[in-house]
Amino acid sequence: MTDKLRNNMHRETILFLLVAIIIGNSLMTAALDQTIITTDESGLNNPEPTEQSSLPEKPVLQPKETVPVTGNYVLNDTAGKPCIKVSMGGVYIVIVKTKAFYFNLDPSTTLASGRCGQKEAVLFLAIVGKGGYLELTFEKEGNISYVSKVKANLAPSKGNKNYPGVIEHEKLFPTAADHSLKCNSQTEFHLAENLRVKLGPLQFQAFKLTNGKFGEEVECWADFNKRIFPIIIGATVVGLLLIAVLTFLIIWNSRRQAGYDRI
Repeated sequence: MTDKLRNNMHRETILFLLVAIIIGNSLMTAALDQTIITTDESGLNNPEPTEQSSLPEKPVLQPKETVPVTGNYVLNDTAGKPCIKVSMGGVYIVIVKTKAFYFNLDPSTTLASGRCGQKEAVLFLAIVGKGGYLELTFEKEGNISYVSKVKANLAPSKGNKNYPGVIEHEKLFPTAADHSLKCNSQTEFHLAENLRVKLGPLQFQAFKLTNGKFGEEVECWADFNKRIFPIIIGATVVGLLLIAVLTFLIIWNSRRQAGYDRI
């Protein structure tokens, strides 16, 4: 074997080994990348259910207020007929060291229960996971029904403190029988020093619902004031303008007559 042939064989052997090493590294890298991608996709799309993940989260307070989702809640009596029907959004406002934090009532994680009576009915909205509740008590006097008590409690995820509060012995949102009260404005209730609840927009009816549907709508005072206030302001402005014009005309006419008298 000549030296030239030996050198060629040696060179080919080295090239073969280099190509084999490069191909091997590429295959290993691809295999590792494929393994990582498969694990990530599996963990993301098909998470294994665990006891911890199935537990509902407690309310998380937010630093800014947002528009709440409107939920529809119906309470039936023992005969299966609705005695309370409520459509509303709810916002909890927690005051911590003079700073306000917010939590919106989520209909998808809220369970409705309560009791129906001839003169008193209670709607109890519980936040799953022992996160708190909102309780509305309706009372009936003759042909008028109203909300007599608003009670709430919130147990946020951060810390072990609860925020309870209540107002009672009230006559809120009085409404005639067979009518529903509708309020597009939000109404804020100060239930405690560090807890407020804001409800709205809302529509509700208690004790007597025909075929489970809302009756004729009654406008709440907040909406009435919002609607009538611009009219009052407009009328006041027009009145002031008329007074100003009349005053100007009277003064101008008086000066004109005074000029004629001197002549």
